[in-house]
Amino acid sequence: MPIRSDWMLQREGITIDTIGRLIGRTLLNPAVTLPLLLAAKYTVKGQTLAGEHGRALTNLKTLLCFGLARYVSKFLDSAVTNNWTNDQYDWNKEIVVVTGGSDGIGAIVVKLLAERGIKVAVLDVQPLKYEAPPTVHFFQCDLSSSSSIASTATSVRSTLGDPTVLINNAGCARGKTILSTTEKDLHLTFNVNTLSHYFLAQAFLPAMIAANHGLVLTVASTAAYLTAPQMVDYAASKAAALAFHEGLSAELATVYNAKKVRTVVMCQGYTRTPLFKGFDDSDRRGVAYALEPETVAEEIVKAVLRGRSAHLMLPAASWWVVQPHRGWPLWMQYGLRKRLVKLMKGWDGRQVVQPSEGKIDESGVLVE
Repeated sequence: MPIRSDWMLQREGITIDTIGRLIGRTLLNPAVTLPLLLAAKYTVKGQTLAGEHGRALTNLKTLLCFGLARYVSKFLDSAVTNNWTNDQYDWNKEIVVVTGGSDGIGAIVVKLLAERGIKVAVLDVQPLKYEAPPTVHFFQCDLSSSSSIASTATSVRSTLGDPTVLINNAGCARGKTILSTTEKDLHLTFNVNTLSHYFLAQAFLPAMIAANHGLVLTVASTAAYLTAPQMVDYAASKAAALAFHEGLSAELATVYNAKKVRTVVMCQGYTRTPLFKGFDDSDRRGVAYALEPETVAEEIVKAVLRGRSAHLMLPAASWWVVQPHRGWPLWMQYGLRKRLVKLMKGWDGRQVVQPSEGKIDESGVLVE
């Protein structure tokens, strides 16, 4: 399955991101506005039109300034998050670990990597839900157990070698209110969504640091920024995963002097996967449109193949609403969170758990 081109209409149809990309590639693109401005100043026809349309010329200058500022900001984002360094990846030699790669978003990520001949180790409690390509190796792992992670990491290293890319993709949700959440629910959610990131990093990062080469990708969520009733534990675990990513980025550059070890975080909004079956997206206007799992998986894989640190938000328009909403007046913040109460009312997401957390049947689904 080829990765969808950025120039194609996205699977979700025409959205606010489509409009944003169009504006970015035209009105806010200096490659478009600068030639027009130069033509207006240095050609006879351009001077004539500029004289007749002074306001249009002023608007063109404004767009050029905004476009240049946007490109400078993007350049600095990339340069600073990558510590002003470059690195090369040989995908014939790299080894990628994907947690939760048996199905859902993780499975799509694994298949996209495998199509490019990249060696992948899948860590999951469930067996693969697809036929493993030749370069894919499955390791059954209880991601809620530090001892299981440690023993599985040993098996991965002895079988494949030291991984150079770690994709922390596995996640779980329980969909309960604070008072109905049990201690077991909390342990499961935080063990899988947050603590496993620490244990996996402790297992695989030392080799990356020693080589000053590698990449750790954290799949968080827009819930890391904005929570809702009946998903407080999930949102808190994803906020912790985001903090893990941010702290890891700083430690790699300063404490370990491994400035070429990259860190990427994916904060995606509601995605149509079995984990969030029943999630109510009927009133999600504009910015918060529902994502297809292929869309999220492709952005993850593109980030890995670039080999550059990045902070990804999907939908991209979330940058302008979800991420900065904590700077809003309190009445707006509280009002927004209370409006989200209906999102999880009909939630009936799949409950896949780790063996240490309860009895599971052969499919890996919790038997209550």
